[in-house]
Amino acid sequence: MGRYVGIERLIEENKARYYETLEQGSAGWHEGGNDPWSYVNFVLATLKSAYGEMERQVENSASPRGSKTALVEAAIHTKAGPFSVVDLERACAGVSRDMIRRVLGQLRANGEIESLGRGPGATWRKKG
Repeated sequence: MGRYVGIERLIEENKARYYETLEQGSAGWHEGGNDPWSYVNFVLATLKSAYGEMERQVENSASPRGSKTALVEAAIHTKAGPFSVVDLERACAGVSRDMIRRVLGQLRANGEIESLGRGPGATWRKKG
């Protein structure tokens, strides 16, 4: 599956709930007895979440030098278990994948984290 952005990604991540609310909202439609509010509430919650992500991206886009490194490091330090580059991309809106990989390389060289695999699906974890 391709890399989704914004609302498409949020719906993809919550597709079970999307289909559930769509079914609930259309039940009884042919008889004129449907109640679309579960679907409407899902759409509104998705839009609210997308707006929150956009807000964070705007806040992070004009970051002073070194702040993106600090943002990635802070995201890593909040992780309790294994994490992936994709997890860090989600947590660090506005930070490029290359920058995330650079920070991971620095932290690995410092002995703070270790890789649990290779390639795009590799996961990482903190040492100690």
